[in-house]
Amino acid sequence: MRVTVLGSGSTGNSTLVEAGLTKVLVDAGFSGKELAGRLSEVGVAPECLQAIVITHDHGDHTRGMGVLARRYGIPLLLTVRTQAACAKLLDGSEQVQHYRAERTFRVGALEIRPFLTVHDAVDPVAVTLRDTETGCRLGIATDLGRPTAAVRAALAGCHLLVLEANHDDAMLWRGPYPWSVKQRIASSHGHLSNRASAELLRELYHRELGGVVLAHLSEHCNEPALAQEVIGVALERLGFRGALAVAGPARPLAPIEVPELRRRLGLAAHQLELL
Repeated sequence: MRVTVLGSGSTGNSTLVEAGLTKVLVDAGFSGKELAGRLSEVGVAPECLQAIVITHDHGDHTRGMGVLARRYGIPLLLTVRTQAACAKLLDGSEQVQHYRAERTFRVGALEIRPFLTVHDAVDPVAVTLRDTETGCRLGIATDLGRPTAAVRAALAGCHLLVLEANHDDAMLWRGPYPWSVKQRIASSHGHLSNRASAELLRELYHRELGGVVLAHLSEHCNEPALAQEVIGVALERLGFRGALAVAGPARPLAPIEVPELRRRLGLAAHQLELL
């Protein structure tokens, strides 16, 4: 399994997941032209995608989905209610396939499980993806609102997590947004702060967690170094020895080979046993 966050933030979110010959895009929050360019930058032709999986209707996750699906003939997978909410982005010629939350479906070598979140969208989900050949599991949860018991259960046991760390609490309340927007972001239907993301990771941590990518950082109410420090300290206290990275909106993050993350953890564990 190879994972490339093409970009993540308030202006757009999209992640490429590869398992063998299977290539799936989770969310398409940049323009069609921008997405095609970012895919080419990481060596993937858009027409090679087997599916575009959309998690919810917000523009920073859907902006380019219609153009990309039509231009390259890529099947578009989303819920019925999300499709209705995104009607202006579609013209009816797309290959649309519907999925339902909590029901696992398969695209090539990837087993995909969407699960409900409490984000303030029409029909929001996050997803886990499992490579059926290697058993590698990825969780992508960038708009959580609050981590429910169902969310924690779904994300448990992942080898790589792409998890939102949207804002720093103090920066949010001092920031430039209107009061109503600040309340929405901080609410149980908004986004996770650095502190809340660290708390969730304390619950999700297990010895085979090989990597964490912090995503959906606010441009005005967070800083990559601050998010990495808060969450890095929390993970270090748990004994985490995996990779910690921060995704931004401007350009793709370097591809992450999940089997390699697991291999490194296995070597580390073996060496500790010898000592």
